[in-house]
This record gives sequence, structure tokens and C-alpha cells, in this order.
Amino acid sequence: MAYDVIVIGGGSAGLMASIAASRDGANVLLVDKGDKLGRKLGISGGGRCNVTNNKDMDELIKHIPGNGRFLYSAFTHFGNKDIIAFFENLGIHLKEEDNGRMFPISDKAKTVVDALIGQVRRQGVEIRTNSPVKKVLYADGAVSGVQLQGGETITSRAVIVASGGCSVPHTGSTGDGYAWAEAGGHTITPLFPTEVPLTSKEPFIRSRELQGLSLRDVTLSVLNAKGKPIIAHRGDMLFTHFGLSGPIALRCSQFVVKELNKSERKEVLVTVDFFPEQSTDEVYSQSMALAKSDAKKAIKNVLKPLLSERLIPLLLAKSELDEQLTYDNIPKQRWLDLCKLMKAFPVIVKGTLSLEEAFVTGGGIQLKEVDPSTMQSKLVQGLYFCGEILDIHGYTGGYNITAAFSTGYMAGTHAAMQD
Repeated sequence: MAYDVIVIGGGSAGLMASIAASRDGANVLLVDKGDKLGRKLGISGGGRCNVTNNKDMDELIKHIPGNGRFLYSAFTHFGNKDIIAFFENLGIHLKEEDNGRMFPISDKAKTVVDALIGQVRRQGVEIRTNSPVKKVLYADGAVSGVQLQGGETITSRAVIVASGGCSVPHTGSTGDGYAWAEAGGHTITPLFPTEVPLTSKEPFIRSRELQGLSLRDVTLSVLNAKGKPIIAHRGDMLFTHFGLSGPIALRCSQFVVKELNKSERKEVLVTVDFFPEQSTDEVYSQSMALAKSDAKKAIKNVLKPLLSERLIPLLLAKSELDEQLTYDNIPKQRWLDLCKLMKAFPVIVKGTLSLEEAFVTGGGIQLKEVDPSTMQSKLVQGLYFCGEILDIHGYTGGYNITAAFSTGYMAGTHAAMQD
């Protein structure tokens, strides 16, 4: 049987592409290699599904540092406000949480997944699960359909590749689509992990003395080879047995990877500012005043109101200060060194966890080869890309899923109009 549009991949982008392609009566087939649709969507947002972010467009773009500008056209036609309205129209009421993140009131990703699949079915899309695609078929500069692993050939005038990246592979994202794109002449920019924990072999990491320590409202900076900050993110982070994790470590990860690749360095220095609201002089004055107020108290106890108790021995040792010192015996220069350390605690980072362990895949289909106003290939007529397979990556917080829904909508809309 011939179809107007074949969508490969039943994730966020593929489900939205299927809905957009079929709403005006196009004959659409959605194929997925897994046994159920929306698997990655079902675990997103900690199982609550952060469907989009409510920031204005310029802020959205800013939070998609991996080629976010490519999305201006897509966001103009189907942006975050449209995504919110789309789900409200499906009966999924949303609520806004910190930093603009939008969640279903149910706090269950299943609500979102079921609503999307339900709409796909209502619009008459044929769904075939457990149907892995072997290759996309091309003829005379255009797509002609797909061939399944079992040998079956299915023809269509448009194919939308929404097969995802390589991150979280247990959900089915194993990078299958890159080979199909290359077979059509497309370039794949190098893949790398983003939104992924950082790894370090610092002695205090290997000894696990800080393992499990969570820090609130600190700033993490990534430095270049000259010691200048490349990026800084403020928020929460976590020391682990292998390095650094938590929201700001994840956000810094792509910059660590890029710096390692760019300079062929074997390590990158990051620093933690425990007091982002205060200057070094202010930290010095505050800590000295604390010591003076209880002049007979050992400095290891003086610092407890300011710092996590687990950090204090390490900071004092690095500053060559005896834990039992009292106010009258504090060497001023070493105390200043301690305050500088509290403002820029260094951690030598070796890299990140693997691409398979990342939340998001960096790299993908070269964007110069894709029309941003339609998501159609500039090289092959009738071939469309959407979602994480594109060389687009944002921070966690609803930005990647917004890009997936938006590009899926664009791809589906224009694929359905394909002659």
C-alpha cells in the first residue's frame, strides 16, 4: 500500500509530525521499531513530562545553545504558546513551575503520551510498532518510501525521519537515522554527549569524601586554556563518586566537551563559586567577623554557618590552615586564600559520561542541508527531518522537547503538502 507520508519514529517529534501531517486527510503511516510509542517522552521531566518552557522566543533560543537560531521560523509557526494551546485543546491542563517549565497538572508523563497517541489514532494514522526500518528508499533525487528489516517495501511521496539521537538508548534512540540520511547524501556533524554529568579524577572525588554532597545556588564556570570563563551557570549541583552532576553541571557539559575537542586538551578546569552574591572581600569580612565574634572557637566550627561541614576540612587543607586555629592566630594571607578558594573552588574535569548516558545528543544532521522553514532536505525531495536527529541541542528544562514538537509540526505540515 502507498502512503502520502511515512513517519519513522514514535517519539515527541514523530508523534507531532504524524498529527500535523494527517490533520487535513493525508494518508499517514507511523512506524516505530519498539513495542510502544513515546518511551523517551514517558520518562522525561523525571516521569512528569516537561512539555515546553513558557519563556519568550529570544529566551528560548538562548537556552538552546546548540544552533537554536535555526528554530526561529519553526518557533514562529508553532512555538511554545502553540504547544501549550495544543495540549489544552486535548484536555491536558498545564501548570508553570520554576524557570518557565510547563508540566501537566496530573504530574504524569503518561497523561501526555496517551493524549498524543490518542490524537494520532483519532486522525486515522496507521501505526505499526515492532517494525524497524532498514533503509529509506531514494530514486531520482527524491524519496520513494522505506524498506523494513523484514524485507517489506512501503512506498510514499514523503518520509519524515524522527528517529532521535543516541542518548538514552533503552528507549529506542540508537542513532539509526544517521545512516539513512548519509545514504541520501547528508552530512552528519560529529556526535557528542550533552546534558550529561562531568567526570573527574581529583583526589577528593576518588576518595569519595564529598560523594552525595548537594550544593544549592552556586555558580559553576568552565575555563578555557588561558583560564578565562567560557560559560558560567548558577543553580544546584551534586558531587558524585565519579565527578559532578546536578542541573548546572549538566548545562556546562557541552562546553567541557567542545573545549576538550577544540584544544585537544586532556582536561578542563571548572570552578565552583560557593557565594555568587558576594565578592571575595565580602566573604573575607563576613568570615572574619564570625571568627572574631567567638574568638576562642576553632575555625573549623566558625565556618559551619557558611559552608557544608563536609567541605570545610578540604578547603582548610588546601589553604594550609590548621582546623584548630582560633581568631587571634589566623594568618591574614592564608585566610584571604581560603576566601578566594570559596569563590573559585577548582575541579579538574577529564570529560563526561558517555553519549548513551547523556540526556541529549549533540551533533546530527548538518543544518545547512535542511530548509528551516519546512524541515525538508535541501538534497532530497520529500525527505524531512525533525527532533533530536538534527544538529540542535538545548539545556534541560523543556527546551529540547519544544524543539522536537516544533520541528515535528513543521515537518508534518509540509510533508503532507508534498506533490
